[in-house]
Amino acid sequence: MQTITFVPSLGSRAAAAGALQPNFTQAVPLSLYVHIPWCARKCPYCDFNSHAAPEQLPENELVDALLQDLTLALPGIWGRRVETIFFGGGTPSLLSPAAIDRLITGFRTLLPLSPNAEITLEANPGTVDADRFAGFSAAGVNRLSLGIQSLNDASLHALGRIHDRAQAIAAIEAAAKHFDTFNLDLMVGLPQQDTAAALADINQALAFNPPHFSCYQLTLEPHTPFAAAPPAHLPDDDVCAEIQDELEARLAAAGYTHYETSAFALPGHQCRHNLNYWTFGDYVGIGPGAHSKLTNHEGARRQMRYKSPKAYLMAATTGNFIQTDEPILATDLPGEFMMNALRLNEGFGIELFERYTGLPWLIVSRQVDAAIQDGFLEWVEPNQHLRPTLQGRRFLNVLLQRFL
Repeated sequence: MQTITFVPSLGSRAAAAGALQPNFTQAVPLSLYVHIPWCARKCPYCDFNSHAAPEQLPENELVDALLQDLTLALPGIWGRRVETIFFGGGTPSLLSPAAIDRLITGFRTLLPLSPNAEITLEANPGTVDADRFAGFSAAGVNRLSLGIQSLNDASLHALGRIHDRAQAIAAIEAAAKHFDTFNLDLMVGLPQQDTAAALADINQALAFNPPHFSCYQLTLEPHTPFAAAPPAHLPDDDVCAEIQDELEARLAAAGYTHYETSAFALPGHQCRHNLNYWTFGDYVGIGPGAHSKLTNHEGARRQMRYKSPKAYLMAATTGNFIQTDEPILATDLPGEFMMNALRLNEGFGIELFERYTGLPWLIVSRQVDAAIQDGFLEWVEPNQHLRPTLQGRRFLNVLLQRFL
């Protein structure tokens, strides 16, 4: 049990923050996230920090800025080994293999990178070809994440995707040729989609034996075109629940482990980068709008880089890429940990909570006991390892509210 000053009756939020003193005595794993902000076209359901690419992509300027950004971040992560790298966006596959090669070479120069580091790049089937995949692989990318979303042309059109079914299939075949592990992003709950249509998508994707699936329901996120004008004929909640049940059963029968809310993997192919997020590990984020979460003996902090691509590239002239830099209050650490770790279907051990929050289990034991009593959580190993029940997984947002 870690040393801590603890007042059982916490009172106000400010008083609670003063009373709790997290004690971080062990380093946690560290990942690197690289945000590429441009897309060929912004999808109407997307609320990520992505922007339609300019006619002339300022590729070299962005690579220079990213390497400068990481160089300036080194004092905060000095000597810590990076276990995973993830190129996200936006559409990282818009960058040339030469640019990705230059970035990965720069990262290896600047950082103690694990010899078996997982290096993932997200790709849009409408922006790649086999030669480009070969170039990414030669540059050091060893895991690809393909934003297929569907293998139905009508669904792809309804989603505003720039690729069609034939391009999706060509991209999957190229990914299988050049990468030992790759992910397919698929969406369900699409306009005019019933359970049979959703399963048809899954079955067609399964024919390519992808090592990893990310399957998630279309959500009408605020401030997106779909939120302002929802597409017609969306399936209702009952149909979406039936799709989810059938999807999980189909993937389980095919040998995939449902290890996280939206993630399914064959043995040995879980996404290590995302697992680090879900276990509340540390990450440094570079690129427009990228977030970092870093801990040391002084506590935990969150940072965000300048969000607009223009502002971020301008920051290269001042040498300050960080727009916000704030401590994570001790009172927020348990909720933030649970918001991530309870996405894992196998749950987590008490030791992980105490190591990654610097707080004793006593902090959350009352809420945990109540959630167990209400059927949302269960012990796998008595008082050692906790996981969400089927009810907890189905009503995850309700469960998480108990800790936020």
